[in-house]
Amino acid sequence: MKTIIKILLAVFVLSFVPAKYASAQTKKWSYQGIFSEGMSMVIDANDKCGFIDGKSKLVIPCQWEWANPFYEGLASVQDANGKNGFINKTGKVVIPCQWKGAGSFSEGLADVQDANDKWGYIDKTGKVLIPCQWKGAGSFSEGLAYVEDENYKYGFIDKTGNLVIPCQWGFVGSFSEGLAPVRDSNGKWGFIDKTGKVVIPCQWEWAHAYSEGLAAVKDANKKYGFIDKTGKVVIPCKWEDDLSTFSFKNGLAAVKDAHGTWGYIDKTGKVVIPCKWKEASEFSEGLAAVQNISDRWGFIDMKGEIAFLCRFINVTPFRNGRASVIDINGKTSFIYKTRKDAK
Repeated sequence: MKTIIKILLAVFVLSFVPAKYASAQTKKWSYQGIFSEGMSMVIDANDKCGFIDGKSKLVIPCQWEWANPFYEGLASVQDANGKNGFINKTGKVVIPCQWKGAGSFSEGLADVQDANDKWGYIDKTGKVLIPCQWKGAGSFSEGLAYVEDENYKYGFIDKTGNLVIPCQWGFVGSFSEGLAPVRDSNGKWGFIDKTGKVVIPCQWEWAHAYSEGLAAVKDANKKYGFIDKTGKVVIPCKWEDDLSTFSFKNGLAAVKDAHGTWGYIDKTGKVVIPCKWKEASEFSEGLAAVQNISDRWGFIDMKGEIAFLCRFINVTPFRNGRASVIDINGKTSFIYKTRKDAK
């Protein structure tokens, strides 16, 4: 079921980092989200949300109770009455705050919740294109969106609102690379295609969406591995049951070994960055966040070399060359790669 989740905010302290990277200090915010479409949501001392641009200039005043990142030029916001609508990048309300809940735009449509707790979809003019009739709904991906009926079963609709895959699954994920993970009545996971045909039998304890041709799965021993699109196990299920990244990005995936430490494997299953980190995230823009034994976060590059020293309480992934971080004093700012060093 769709909910609006608050985004972790970040901060950066000018500190010693490798010379090939640069940093910039920004105004102190209570929270600062990831950059999306050149904008980052911030929360001020009065717990109100607004947006800054890439130069850390406040371009949309902090006046909203909550705000989601910009997608497809619009961001959902919540007003003082708890109603949700959408603003454009000038801060203008282009879809009035009248919805009990709202997601983000994807493929031209956004999921919204009416006063009766039912979900449907609107276009960018605010027109309801798919009536609010579902108990839950997700964003459109590859032309389809999952919906939940009154029996707590999941299926998929197309952009006209037609139910093209019946609500028969205990739970589902969005379509990615032509396939979607589904959970059957026995609690087992497999994959269906866009016709609803089961193409990979429901035999796994858990399954994640495909990324770069592979999908993470969990076996009966609670170990993780990866399968290809035929369902063949190409990376054996030997990794620990705490896989928080789930997918390959830029040819690498984070994995946790039997000792509880994290590293990265390639698509052959070879460990290319040794398992020595307490936590690790997937790569974004050539950098991945890692946590050391002192619970401090930093970033490594795809060779495993330190890009930013582990000195932050928390971080967000790099987006558009920037990453939000929180320093040991709880101050907020961001770090960024210089243009000449961007891959």
